[in-house]
Amino acid sequence: MLVLTRKPGEKILIGDDIVITVLDARGDSVRIGIDAPRGVKIQRDEVVRAVSEANLAASHIDTAAEDRIKRSLGVLAALQSAQSAQSRQAQPAPAVTPEAPIPAPAPESAEPRPKPALPHPPTHA
Repeated sequence: MLVLTRKPGEKILIGDDIVITVLDARGDSVRIGIDAPRGVKIQRDEVVRAVSEANLAASHIDTAAEDRIKRSLGVLAALQSAQSAQSRQAQPAPAVTPEAPIPAPAPESAEPRPKPALPHPPTHA
């Protein structure tokens, strides 16, 4: 690891396109600015570690919680089934009525339709 001492306003160059600038130093804290191409990922170590730990914790199976969810879903399905049965009993059956006859389409006229008029071609004088 390279260790450097810098004062506010001084810069550190990494390669040709990354610049780290010391913005401020107060007590045991230092503010820095990082200028890098858009494709370069810049992340704080503590945030990356916290996200990794949260992902790992979320990937473990809690069988007790899984059982509670399954029981809740079973109760919910039973309630929905009971409500569906009640609504079917409460609705009267649709009345059966004879259908009205469908009118036949009108026959096409034997007379030819007039053709639309074409615009007159431009005249050249």
